[in-house]
Amino acid sequence: MRKSLIIGLTGGIGSGKSSVSAIFEELGAPVVDTDKIAHALTASHGTAIPDIVSMFGAAAVNEDNSLNRSYMRDLIFSDPAAKLKLEGILHPMIYRVALQSIASHRNAAYILLVVPLLLETRTYLPLTDRILVVDCEETQQIGRTMARSQLAETTILRIMSQQTSRKNRLQHADDVILNHGQYEFTRQQIIELDRLYTQIYRNRSSSEGERG
Repeated sequence: MRKSLIIGLTGGIGSGKSSVSAIFEELGAPVVDTDKIAHALTASHGTAIPDIVSMFGAAAVNEDNSLNRSYMRDLIFSDPAAKLKLEGILHPMIYRVALQSIASHRNAAYILLVVPLLLETRTYLPLTDRILVVDCEETQQIGRTMARSQLAETTILRIMSQQTSRKNRLQHADDVILNHGQYEFTRQQIIELDRLYTQIYRNRSSSEGERG
């Protein structure tokens, strides 16, 4: 059987990647979310915590031994070297867990690989067969992020400035989901993509079976 199709899902902060991936999951698609992996690694007594404390000191964690996200966010914004050090700890760990998770779903027609910085880091691009971008207006990104995280608008704009532009993201997309806030419209797009990805997998499997 051919390996699963890997769909790299990305989008700017507040675009609705989590909502979109949840609908894919409801339809039966396995989801490998690098943000969720990162949160697990930096949760209380997570695998990455000892290395983070060793690198940044006790201030980098909360009383429950989870990552102090506000402290680290302020630090990496003010110190580019700190950002690289944190990425040096987390990124290899996240990548290993993501590969293990992908391998555990090898019988699926396709796997949704959610990577917010898919185009910026480029680490996961060689794994993907198609790039799926979740898109919305930048004003919606800001509003959604402020509502869910209580971050200040200035902080959100700084985060957005470190991500690739909306234009560049769309230029690299094989598929786009317009997520402007109408749930049924978003869901219908996802249903159609689910059919498309399943059909691509079947066509490839059939073609390889004929050659074999």
